[in-house]
Amino acid sequence: MGIQTSDKPLLERVKESEQDKFMQASVAKSQDAQHIKREDSRALLGNWEQWRELGEQIRQRALKYLPDYLEQFSDNVEKNGGDVFFAATEEEAVDYIQKVVKETGAKRIVKSKSMVTTEIDLDKRLLAMNQGLQLMETDLAEFILQEDDWAEPTHIVFPALSKNRDQVREIFMKLGYEGDNDPMHLARFARKYLREYFLKSDLGITGCNFAVADNGMINLVTNEGNADLTMAIPKTQIVVMGMERIVPTMNDAEILDNMLCRSAVGQKLTSYVTFEKGQVAGETDGPEHFHVVIVDNNRSRALGSEFQSILQCIRCGACMNVCPVYRHIGGHGYGSIYPGPLGAVLSPILGGYQAFQELPYASSLCGACTEVCPVKIPLHKLLIEHRRIITDQRHMQHGLNNLMMEAIGIGTGFPWLFRTAVRFGHLGLKPLASKGEVHAENFIKPEGSVKGGPGLVGGWADVRDLPLPPKNKDSFRQWFAKHKENQPKPGDQKANQ
Repeated sequence: MGIQTSDKPLLERVKESEQDKFMQASVAKSQDAQHIKREDSRALLGNWEQWRELGEQIRQRALKYLPDYLEQFSDNVEKNGGDVFFAATEEEAVDYIQKVVKETGAKRIVKSKSMVTTEIDLDKRLLAMNQGLQLMETDLAEFILQEDDWAEPTHIVFPALSKNRDQVREIFMKLGYEGDNDPMHLARFARKYLREYFLKSDLGITGCNFAVADNGMINLVTNEGNADLTMAIPKTQIVVMGMERIVPTMNDAEILDNMLCRSAVGQKLTSYVTFEKGQVAGETDGPEHFHVVIVDNNRSRALGSEFQSILQCIRCGACMNVCPVYRHIGGHGYGSIYPGPLGAVLSPILGGYQAFQELPYASSLCGACTEVCPVKIPLHKLLIEHRRIITDQRHMQHGLNNLMMEAIGIGTGFPWLFRTAVRFGHLGLKPLASKGEVHAENFIKPEGSVKGGPGLVGGWADVRDLPLPPKNKDSFRQWFAKHKENQPKPGDQKANQ
């Protein structure tokens, strides 16, 4: 799949998302439910703002000394008997993993959920090796998407959020399921079906929530236990992680785990919080061969730049759960495996502006994402910075919109031009307005509102209730000027009474 999930224009993706009413309702319901759970679990922790500051400090320290911590982590993995490979690009990461698969002769591969492996399109590239490989995603949501012909995810924590129980039942019927659409029955079928793959697997691939520098262990956080089985049963394990997922100490990992669980799913802790470093001498479970692939894939573009703070992200998805734009268009509208405010900032860095230049504009800049982020990433400010680069440095905004923005800039930069625009606003927008005037009783659905128009005006007015400006003689400025003349001045007899 790779980071880019669609080559359609943003507006076309948005229209398709708007037609998926179940997805919209599902996203809205999830956002509302997660808000309650998230805030309750954070309240139980107490002093949440201080925890946010602590989380920010941990992540910033890791990024400040990233080369040192990565080297320390690599040395400790090797001391524990594992192998570490640094991949500058997704091609290098895939080549190394394919090499391990060939050398081990693996035929059955099980995977736990991993955004980085999706980012580098690992699943399809492994299956394209034509060596009779069988590969299975074992996270329930990822399993559903795989069996639905590799459908794109909707959310980084709840990938199959756009699927209803009837759709899941139809997908499972292709695998031999004969039951109803009861979620419990569907989950039991998936558990039984996947367990056979686990028991016969010979290579496991996992992601990594955090990598602990001072002991060489990787930390995984799940609610299903599939990642634990992916690590415990196969003889070979490959961990694929973004290079920024490093933390200095075990204590730092425990703190961030606590914040991750509360921000992602509103739990004090998830069912499984696991630390792994390969098979320990004298034990039978755990991988005999342990590999860690540390992926850059353009993350280094953000280091030392105004976008470095996006690498603080712990992938909790809280920003998506408060975003009004994400609520409206869901994950598919972004055309990236990283949707929401996170994706709008990260996707242009990883995939380039040419592919994702529209995403920084898919935001109302309300700042809710910044306020909810557990590690205090200034997401809305980073979106503004992307917009500045796109317009000022790269000159990627062209045509009518660019001319309109320049005209607005000139018009608002000179008081006399602004006053002129206000004076003739009613006359200029009247051709675009529906008949009637806006009154209190019909303000929710005003009849005298502006609809349509060229370029930015149409895009703004089509999704908002924009009342037709009043005539100049009825404007607030004129009203204020008239009433100001009648106000008593200091020293007047009326003012002294």
